[in-house]
Amino acid sequence: MSLSSLDDLTRNSFVGGLSSSKVGVLGSGQPSLSPNSATQRALSNSVLVLYRSFPGDPVLQEYLKVALQNGLLSIAIFVSTLLSMARSPELHQPATLDMLCRTALDAHYSSGQSSTDLADYDSPITVLTTLQDALALLRVAHGLPMSHFHQLTTSASELVALLFSCVEISQGPPAQCIALLSDANSMLSHDSISQNVRQALEAFTLSLGLFVGDSEAKASKTTEAPLMHNFHLVVGKNDAMSSNNDTVTFSLTLNYLLTHRAEEFGVGSGSDAARLFVSMFRSNSWAPPVFYTQLLLSAFVCLSETTIISPKLWASFIISRLPSILVTFEKVVYVEGAAPENWRGALQVAVTALMRRADLLERCDRVVDQSAQQDGLAPLRSIFRDLIRQFQHSGLLELQFILAIDPNHTQSDLMSELNDQDGFFSSRLSSEMEFEDARSSIERIWNEPMMHKAFSEFALRRFKAAASSLDTETLSFWARMFYSWDLVLDLLALHQSIGELVFHALVCLQDFDCETVGDPQTGVSQLGHVVLFAQSTLARFHLQNEVFTYGKRQVPARLVRSTAVVYEVAALSGEDSSAFNTWYKAIFDRNSEGIEDTIIRSVKPRTLLKISATLFSSAMRDPEIDNELLNNGVSYFTGSLLNWTLVGVVLNITREISQQGFSPATSKPLHVLRTLLLSPDCPRTIRCLCGQAITTLLADKRSQNTMSPADTTAIVEAVSRASFPNLNSTPAPAASSTAQVLAYPRRAIQDAIANARASKAPSLDVDRCIRICGPAQFLRMLWSELLAPGGDADVNARIATFVVTIPRPFNTPPLMLNFFNTVLPHLIAMIDARQSGDQTVPAELLGSIVCSALLASLHLDLVFTEAPRPVLGQASPSLARRLAADLRARVSRGSNVSKTILQRLSSSPSIVSNFPFFK
Repeated sequence: MSLSSLDDLTRNSFVGGLSSSKVGVLGSGQPSLSPNSATQRALSNSVLVLYRSFPGDPVLQEYLKVALQNGLLSIAIFVSTLLSMARSPELHQPATLDMLCRTALDAHYSSGQSSTDLADYDSPITVLTTLQDALALLRVAHGLPMSHFHQLTTSASELVALLFSCVEISQGPPAQCIALLSDANSMLSHDSISQNVRQALEAFTLSLGLFVGDSEAKASKTTEAPLMHNFHLVVGKNDAMSSNNDTVTFSLTLNYLLTHRAEEFGVGSGSDAARLFVSMFRSNSWAPPVFYTQLLLSAFVCLSETTIISPKLWASFIISRLPSILVTFEKVVYVEGAAPENWRGALQVAVTALMRRADLLERCDRVVDQSAQQDGLAPLRSIFRDLIRQFQHSGLLELQFILAIDPNHTQSDLMSELNDQDGFFSSRLSSEMEFEDARSSIERIWNEPMMHKAFSEFALRRFKAAASSLDTETLSFWARMFYSWDLVLDLLALHQSIGELVFHALVCLQDFDCETVGDPQTGVSQLGHVVLFAQSTLARFHLQNEVFTYGKRQVPARLVRSTAVVYEVAALSGEDSSAFNTWYKAIFDRNSEGIEDTIIRSVKPRTLLKISATLFSSAMRDPEIDNELLNNGVSYFTGSLLNWTLVGVVLNITREISQQGFSPATSKPLHVLRTLLLSPDCPRTIRCLCGQAITTLLADKRSQNTMSPADTTAIVEAVSRASFPNLNSTPAPAASSTAQVLAYPRRAIQDAIANARASKAPSLDVDRCIRICGPAQFLRMLWSELLAPGGDADVNARIATFVVTIPRPFNTPPLMLNFFNTVLPHLIAMIDARQSGDQTVPAELLGSIVCSALLASLHLDLVFTEAPRPVLGQASPSLARRLAADLRARVSRGSNVSKTILQRLSSSPSIVSNFPFFK
């Protein structure tokens, strides 16, 4: 019998009134009705199609029951055809659909088989289609009128819950997987679904989002651009620290990016953060949903656990900066000629997974609100809602999806306000207004993270334009705002290059000439704010650049960094000598008439800044200058005209006092120091920048012999009040002992390892550690802690890989080279010297680190092609070639560890395909 005639047989039997038992006998006697899938589908459809004309007919139900009982029709194929047919509006009758669902459920329960018999595993596409059809049925069930005689929502929910709790998917098309996840996420947004359906869908979507794509991605990754061809999932299989559940790498990276936000490769350094994410995505073989899920979860975990970086800054990063990074990421990650990834679907998966972490989201909101209260700021709205609103504004998510997961979502009024961004900010922030009046506007902007990106762009444009035209009035307004209110500069550091801001400030200082301004005293006072901004920013963010470059112009940082240098007066020449003599006479001569405009016009401010420390040092040593004359000269520097020059002056005075050992000769310097620091007009920035030197000086017990306790207390309190509240990544304060400072690197490593093992957000400030103990010692210290008892090899490998491959400023020693060229040979020799039974664990860990580091180096090279040199110090092929030769040479000399590492490298398809030296 042909399959087409099967429809006729079923119809004729039904119309002719043939009983189900006779139809069963008739069917079982047909040799063509062997139990293959095509025949079973045809049989099922031949009955189901009759329901269009005979809704809820019990005879048709008996036909299906007999076919299921006699083995003519499998439960899986019946469920598949039922769900497919249920999409037809002609079957949208509560009685019919409830009857069919109940038939499938009764057959399943009576069979005594496991719930896996409900799904047809003919192909991955079939499984995915069945699940999509099941969700479609559930939507229909909830949309049809309620009936007291039929419980369609109950039976449909029961069937859907069973399917999603047991199904196994393998090698499904990515587009279909994402579509299924989107459907499931949409269904979860409905409050009407039953608890068992909700639990099954939540487990399914979270598992698919977190554990999709790992095995195929690793198998297919043979070039520098791994392509994700298929998704894989086995529900119920969980790897607590697999590459699909790795928040360690992201937490370390995110903490580092924010800690060093103003430096090269920091979060505010253009597209560097996005490129770093691309290299992480490629070298770790993550599937897009896994990558985005781990990134978002890690960011929120970092916020909830932060102890150093302000929670408000984390919130601003997540809401205002992360979406723009992801926009750039999706552009950079695209590979010409490769199958495009479904990043929008991946982000939907990640957002859905994040949304289910209600405890985490609530904790983040609470932490940020507490921080805002402490600073006298208004609490923020829901961070999660602002984030998805920004995702929509950035084009990363569609409104339809957002409404599905958050029906209360509304578009922010800020979007309409920001259509004219310049007008919006110009009306609230202008150099013509009183400076303190700008505070309320800044607080309003800070409390609206969606404004942060636009504000940072506006502020940079204004600052740059004012510097180019030497408009010191506008420039001083913005510079003063930047160094007076930490949150403003923090905000800019997330979005803009702080180095560019410093460049424009230095250019203004270098080019400014008082001869061209109408009121030189006002001009110099305004320029002073620019100088204080540059000095405080260099110190606050530890910018070590000797030269700042923008376009084709370079400007030296020594203009503001070397102000504490005292020159031999006889060695000064030219403009410097003339300026010194002019100013020395004006401020320390008994016959001086004060500082006239002609004196100010005759000397460039940059020269005055350079010689200020020399002026004070000479005056304090000059026997002809008594206390009255000295006080008179010092008084000029306590006002706004010259107090911007005091960083170098104060630092030099503290140095001279320390060198002279608090002898009677230091009475003048101590008096001057007290006068300057306790002056009501002394800028907070001066006290802050000189605070460490001052507290170190006053901690010397000898100071008690030359300075009253009241003066000491007053100075210490003034310095303490001026301290930067968010100053991070700095050497320990002077109050710490040398032992405490030296112990910091080991303590930081131990904390990072402990947090990672406890599933918390680890943080490790590599740069601070290196400044204390040097790169080689730090790496050896790291290795010793990684080998401590109770370690997790996977966690240890991730931490070590992060340390040696995180890009750092070009003027810092590259850890990657230090590791491969200096530390690795030492570690190999050390492990080789152990007993053979004690070599396995450290050798395998070392091999894992080397393998991961090489892949990370490769992908960093590929994404940072425009960098002036390889970001890790040497191109990865050169590094690999040298490593291969060195390992083989050691193997020839009997090194077991080198052999283990070589075997690890040669067995990795990714390593061999990209570095043929290891074949």
